[in-house]
Amino acid sequence: MDKLVYTAATGLRAQMAAQAAIANNMANASTTGFRADRVVFDRITLSDGTQALSARQPTAEEVTDADRTPGALQQTGRNLDVAMTGNDTWMTVQASDGSEAYTRRGDLSVTQSGTLQTGDGYLVMGQSGPITIPPYQSLSIAGDGSISIVPLGAAATETTVIDKIKLVSDKGSTTVKGLDNLLHVKGGGNLPENLDAKLASGALEGSNVDMTKALVDMVENQRSYEVQANLLKEAKSMDESSASLMRLPT
Repeated sequence: MDKLVYTAATGLRAQMAAQAAIANNMANASTTGFRADRVVFDRITLSDGTQALSARQPTAEEVTDADRTPGALQQTGRNLDVAMTGNDTWMTVQASDGSEAYTRRGDLSVTQSGTLQTGDGYLVMGQSGPITIPPYQSLSIAGDGSISIVPLGAAATETTVIDKIKLVSDKGSTTVKGLDNLLHVKGGGNLPENLDAKLASGALEGSNVDMTKALVDMVENQRSYEVQANLLKEAKSMDESSASLMRLPT
């Protein structure tokens, strides 16, 4: 009885976590550069140090990574829009805690203070820290991430390279997607700059969420949740039946 209740309870918790991840994916179906969450279910085996204990095997759920499938490329013509080419190319940003993190979101903008940031507010990192752009009359971003401007008051031909976006590759590294929707190196650390990485200027990469698949996953997950809930109801019914048999006649 305890095994049935314990397994069903952990199963319900796992299905709720999966439902939250699916809902998050659906909510970000139109978010630039978004990578869909991947939830993996596993069976935890308990042990007393000498052998596995089969009495209780709860279900563990975890958002282990993001779907690395590339999203569709959309041409915008905007000079501050960039899309990473190559599925393992990522743009370096400064996470909320000040550490390096990585994103595929390329809808950039220049703040009033001159810093370059992504559409979700993270500072874009250059060769020696967050990129700051001086006042300009025109700006362009080259395929290697180099940022050039024509300063205010200068002739149109007087182009100056002010910095270069730090582009990295996650190939061969263990990385995980955080709750901030950014890619992080597992265990901490930074990815090395990839000098061969390229950008497509005037374009954005869309979300890779497949809405049809997400809807199917949501229905299947809901059905699994109902199965676990029915197990709990059955356990309650069995418990009540057992208690009734144990009552002494008055």
